Amino acid sequence: MISTKGRYALRVMIDLAEHEGEGCIPLKDIAQRQEISKKYLEIIVKDLVGGGMVAGVSGKGGGYRLCRAPEDYPVGEILELMEGSLATVSCLAGGAAPCPRADSCQTLPLWAEYDKLTHDYFYGKSLRDLASGAAGSKT
Repeated sequence: MISTKGRYALRVMIDLAEHEGEGCIPLKDIAQRQEISKKYLEIIVKDLVGGGMVAGVSGKGGGYRLCRAPEDYPVGEILELMEGSLATVSCLAGGAAPCPRADSCQTLPLWAEYDKLTHDYFYGKSLRDLASGAAGSKT
């Protein structure tokens, strides 16, 4: 399940993409447009800045901006930054210790296929797709 933190991070990123030609966007403006508490957004943007997704500028005229073009942000990258691994089962998470039952596990192929579908779906959609409303269309 994707948490509110992951969903709100996408909304922040979409908002920045939609206003990318306006310079740095104050967090209060994003909070107002997205109807999300500014205090909660401060936590989210701190992670986005730390992950190299957005840049913050302090002082007058400050705010946040994208570090890359919206089409260069796969949705999966944003979600994994905020949520951690999107793996269905722990044995498929990146860096997981090899499972001693992997060779005999009858469900592993099911989970591996599902994880590939999820990965390909989220990494096949960009922030530009979300901002333009094209994320729900077939790729």
